[in-house]
Amino acid sequence: MLDAFTRVVSQADNRGQLVNDSQIDALLAMVKEGAKRTDVVNRITSNSSSIVTNAARALFEEQPQLIAPGGNAYTNRRVSACLRDMDIVLRYVTYAIFLGDASVMEDRCLNGLRETYVALGVPTTSMATGILKMKEAAIAIANDPNNITPGDCSALMAEVASYFDRAAAAVG
Repeated sequence: MLDAFTRVVSQADNRGQLVNDSQIDALLAMVKEGAKRTDVVNRITSNSSSIVTNAARALFEEQPQLIAPGGNAYTNRRVSACLRDMDIVLRYVTYAIFLGDASVMEDRCLNGLRETYVALGVPTTSMATGILKMKEAAIAIANDPNNITPGDCSALMAEVASYFDRAAAAVG
């Protein structure tokens, strides 16, 4: 796992070159967006419980067979495991947002997750749907213009969406 700065320096070092102007400009842009990035992470983190709970509720309303007797999320223990996993994915998405790099999420959360779910009989498409529902809720909260650093957040919201999409694709 490398943050954006370490990755740029490491890549330049491996090539035996100096960091070039476009790389410096990209890092400067990331620094300038630091307050927005921090605001987004804070908003998602402080609302993580409701994001996960509401996404799971919406998933179970859309796919009631999951919580019906015999369903994969039938019993409180299984629902709790589902909520726990959704919370873990959300936590790693926030790490990726803060760092501006998905490698921490890929390496420590998503790598092998689909295979684990398949081995355990977890319906991967349902889990992917739950992640996409978290994406909708998180972006709605993060993109709310009240009490946040002013400015255009469209690029950052697209980045946030991409992390959720990556997580959903990894499990689905």
